[in-house]
Amino acid sequence: MQTVRHIFKSNITTSTLKKLVVLMGIALTLMPGMGQTFPSKPLKLVVPFAPGGATDQLARAISEPLGRALGQPVLVENKPGGNAIIGADLVAKSPADGYTLFMGSSASLAVNSLLYSKLPYDPNTDFAGITMLAASPLVMVVPASLPVNNVKEFVEYAKRRPDAINFASVGNGNPLHLAGELFKIAAGIEMTHVPYNGSAPALTALMGSQVQTMFDVVLSSNPHIQSGKLRALGVTGNKGLALLPNVPTIAASGYPGYEAGIWFALVVPKATPAAIVARLNSEVTKILSEPAMKARFDGLALELIPGPADEVSKYAAREQTRWSRLIREKGIRLEP
Repeated sequence: MQTVRHIFKSNITTSTLKKLVVLMGIALTLMPGMGQTFPSKPLKLVVPFAPGGATDQLARAISEPLGRALGQPVLVENKPGGNAIIGADLVAKSPADGYTLFMGSSASLAVNSLLYSKLPYDPNTDFAGITMLAASPLVMVVPASLPVNNVKEFVEYAKRRPDAINFASVGNGNPLHLAGELFKIAAGIEMTHVPYNGSAPALTALMGSQVQTMFDVVLSSNPHIQSGKLRALGVTGNKGLALLPNVPTIAASGYPGYEAGIWFALVVPKATPAAIVARLNSEVTKILSEPAMKARFDGLALELIPGPADEVSKYAAREQTRWSRLIREKGIRLEP
């Protein structure tokens, strides 16, 4: 009876074995995430907003060190429009090979699914999380000319003028709008929402007293706070900010439980191989854990919150649950 060894030797020559080894090597090279072949070309990091904002700054801060760690450049590509829908849909429909990354946020990964009756992508099924990136509270600001110095005084002022208080945001359904609606409920006051097409016109209207308040990203408002054109009344997070040491939280100003803000996460198309997801998570987590990176974003009022890949979907699910009732009760609906 022939042994397995004899069969092997009689049917497969040394030349054939060498060819098989070569073919296996090529196969491994062509399979994303196998061996040490990923990445073999530049990566693309899609930002669904215009250059210059908090999302864009965070993406560019990550892209350079991530490129060094991976041995391939990570190119930031801005795809603004449609309340982050355009960029999100582009990435959702991209090849799941690890070469297209997305700067997700509270809008694209959680709130949009509550605001729109139909989206071209599904935030719950079309993405795989890499890691949470950062979170930031908003700041409640008023024109310097408004005769109030804190949240309590603002509420008293608003109650005496139930039909005269307007609050600005950068568009219907965005986190700044939702923060204002949440404050109306917490404080028991009436305010009319006035949406603007971006932060710059909203802040211009606020400084010109066309509106009386705004819940804004600290990065945008702080220069005007420091110049004296705006007055900060309260921070929407659960703790104060080193950047605004004399500004209390709204919760500590008499409205316990009030909390709102923005957050960011890095994601890829859903079917991206687990090995690639793990590699990206490891590299980005290391980058965000560096003291220099933390110091850089402390200055932008962004708290870095890297962690396990599966935390992204859990975080988004909690946010959807948290905001769904408010959006439903206020009848906030948008169409793409």
